[in-house]
Amino acid sequence: MRTAIVVHGGAWNIPDDLVEDHVRGTSRAAREGWKVLSRGGSALDAVEAAVRVMEDDPTFDAGVGSFLNEEGFVELDAAIMDGRDLKAGAVGAVRRVRHPVTLARAVMERTEHVMLVGEGAERLAERLGLEMCAPGDLIVERELERWRRERERERAGGGGRPPDIFSGGTVGAAALDDSGNLAAAVSTGGTPFKMVGRVGDSPIVGAGLYADGEVGAAVSTGWGEGIMRVLMAKAAVDALAAGADPGAAAEGALDILLRRTGGRGGLIVLDREGEIGLAHTTARMAYAYIRPGGGVEAGVLVGGG
Repeated sequence: MRTAIVVHGGAWNIPDDLVEDHVRGTSRAAREGWKVLSRGGSALDAVEAAVRVMEDDPTFDAGVGSFLNEEGFVELDAAIMDGRDLKAGAVGAVRRVRHPVTLARAVMERTEHVMLVGEGAERLAERLGLEMCAPGDLIVERELERWRRERERERAGGGGRPPDIFSGGTVGAAALDDSGNLAAAVSTGGTPFKMVGRVGDSPIVGAGLYADGEVGAAVSTGWGEGIMRVLMAKAAVDALAAGADPGAAAEGALDILLRRTGGRGGLIVLDREGEIGLAHTTARMAYAYIRPGGGVEAGVLVGGG
């Protein structure tokens, strides 16, 4: 067993001019999580720290820089899971919370619930003194322009879009600490031009993430509507339990997604020995990881489709 952290910055058709930003952003996130682990901190603290970095980075579809919904504002989803006892917390469709992953952890640790959404989740954040923001603070010009283009396409009678176009720069992390525990976290702004109130796979335990301290952890990214229907993260962890290595577990879960729903996506998988699996069926997927004795390994996988 060895400590490790692995993060993803989304599986989608990452434009050429954003590739370096994705590599830098995932590298920073992995390093922040590794700082926690290297000081003897918990896997739970490490994944929260890593995801918070990416929520602050406008490169990604999480926190600042997220995709806008059909009415032109951001709604955020996030979740976190502790492999020690299978406890989890999640939030959906929040508009005024700077770090949804931290609010998701508060749901897990400070309430009797697993998921809170919308106004109720924001009220909890305010009551606990978490960092709030104005909805406009989450919008960047790149995404405002994307929203304008999509609005014009809709007005011109544009037809439906294939499932894999909805994949975005959702962010996630999985970690193994020196006590042998695993944790996972995920955060997203969802899909471009989504309906108001749409919640995807990210905050759904078993779909967007899963962590079992006896087996491993997995975090999904991609077409959420399909990922929810096959519980992709849990499928990957179940494959680990059945003896698959992390890479094969990730590939097998993605194959289920494609065969049963036609959807595409990506997965990061981490087992309790610190072995890492990365797989995707989209054009590209951003990732970074760190294990003992080595520096950060980061890049953008290509050709997964």
